[in-house]
Amino acid sequence: MSSRWKRSSALLAIAGLCVIVWASIAAAQADVSTGANAGATLKIVGFGPGDEIANIRAAEAEAALGGASVSNPRGAFSDQSFLASLAAKDVPDLVYMDRQKVASYAARGALLPLGNCIKQQSIDTTQYRLAALNEVRYKGQTYAIPEFTNPRTIIVNDKVAAEAGVPVTAFNTNDWAALRATNKKVLKTDGGKVTRIGFDPKIPEFFPMWAKANGVNLLSADGLKANLNDPKAVAALTYAYSLIQDHGGWGPFKSFRDTWDFFGAGNQVAKNQIGAWPMESFYYNTLAQNSPQVNITALPFKNRKGGAITLITGNGWAIPKGAKNPGLACRWMKAVTAPATWLKAAKARLDAQRKVGRPFTGVYTANKVADTKIYEDIYQKMGRADFDNAVWLLVGINRYGVALPAAPGGAEFNTAMQNAINRVLAGTQSPKAALDQAQQEAQAAIDRNKR
Repeated sequence: MSSRWKRSSALLAIAGLCVIVWASIAAAQADVSTGANAGATLKIVGFGPGDEIANIRAAEAEAALGGASVSNPRGAFSDQSFLASLAAKDVPDLVYMDRQKVASYAARGALLPLGNCIKQQSIDTTQYRLAALNEVRYKGQTYAIPEFTNPRTIIVNDKVAAEAGVPVTAFNTNDWAALRATNKKVLKTDGGKVTRIGFDPKIPEFFPMWAKANGVNLLSADGLKANLNDPKAVAALTYAYSLIQDHGGWGPFKSFRDTWDFFGAGNQVAKNQIGAWPMESFYYNTLAQNSPQVNITALPFKNRKGGAITLITGNGWAIPKGAKNPGLACRWMKAVTAPATWLKAAKARLDAQRKVGRPFTGVYTANKVADTKIYEDIYQKMGRADFDNAVWLLVGINRYGVALPAAPGGAEFNTAMQNAINRVLAGTQSPKAALDQAQQEAQAAIDRNKR
């Protein structure tokens, strides 16, 4: 993971050199009012054929192109391939990328600001969740249209809680002392080996949520100032790490977790190998498909004051500078994220789940209008209260979504943060020392990448 991020960071630096040749148009916005014609081909990178949610939405978006064809090869977005296309001035018309990468490319002039696109296609940006939009806004300009949110909630294994003699509400994250006591009561070890995890804090991945719960933002709103070594951030990491230390340390903890059949029928919930942990919304669908008879409770992740929060992440649609068909790209972005498109895809997912007798666990998007309509018009209870209650929570939790703001060098910021936490987990640095180092690395990356 670390070496991959280092390669990405180096490639992003190369991107700065690649786009210098476009300096004459660096401040311009493309006219996207043209481009929808039967002879054109919209070239997309990073999306590709997928499940029914992706494929139905792609078909709806293609239908909005006025007869133009679509090239949508399989495969996720690749920094290396995209940078090569920038260097060759042979860019795709549309890219589907992690929202945390958008500002880095925008800062180097590799993406078009979408002001004209939004205006000419009458895209209502108020329908999108603010936290998701803030991930793709840089220096007052919007550079991508956000898609999914994948909100995080806590999944409690009811059977493990009952066996340990604790109520499911004992896994409440607003009382850290009580949660740690619950963690110690629920976990199990045998001869120095972990046989059941009490509460998995999911770090480094979910550290921004722990920090926010403790009242600190790891990045300034404009994405230009890192705040990784704030005392509240240090306290959050110290606490989250303590939950792992209770199991004997990162080594025994991770070794046991690595044995899980995470995406299979013999997963850690089905086998009662964990008490609770925060997890992305997609995992409810995984459980519904592979072990629908498990007994679970979905709880909101709460801050220290008792308020619900959730960390949201996801991809977005962006138009590279130099795209031949920005008009087609804009039409696609509007159509593929429209409420009606999401509803049609959600109905297909509901029908597919019903056909095999599995619960439908919803679809969670960056479009708040779509989420409401999916729940009100599409969602149907299927006789499994555990999953029905989880869907109800997921529909509402997005309004409390938080995300790291768009930042130049965003990928490098994340790398610095994750590497710091990994050093803590490995026992080579204290939380304060690790975050002090990460603060210097992250701020240097932001300063180096901003334009």
